[in-house]
Amino acid sequence: MQTKIGKWFLQTEQMKIKAISLHQPWASWIAQELKTIETRTWPTKHRGDLLIVSSRKPEFPGLPLGCALCIVDVVDCRPMKLEDEFAARSQWFPGRWAWVLSNIRKIEKPFRVRGRQGMYEVEIEE
Repeated sequence: MQTKIGKWFLQTEQMKIKAISLHQPWASWIAQELKTIETRTWPTKHRGDLLIVSSRKPEFPGLPLGCALCIVDVVDCRPMKLEDEFAARSQWFPGRWAWVLSNIRKIEKPFRVRGRQGMYEVEIEE
């Protein structure tokens, strides 16, 4: 089954997608393909589609808050390296994990999503 979000299609049976919330401006930087590594204190085994959601707080003037901004493919997860700083738009810290993102697909009409901590599922409406 294909589900359309903006002009992008997902291959999904349950009309759900994994998601993660990020503060601004990092969420928008991913949607703009300026940030291709997301860093976390925890690793993930998830590979494939991931919905990037901007958190509602803290407020960041001029950027969308509480919205789904893009879909990415998580292609790798490994300990962060010093040379990842530019792609992550973040300093290297011991114990950080680098989630390597590719195939960034910006959502033409961002839609509201109630964010949560950690990775969560978002139900996609037809």
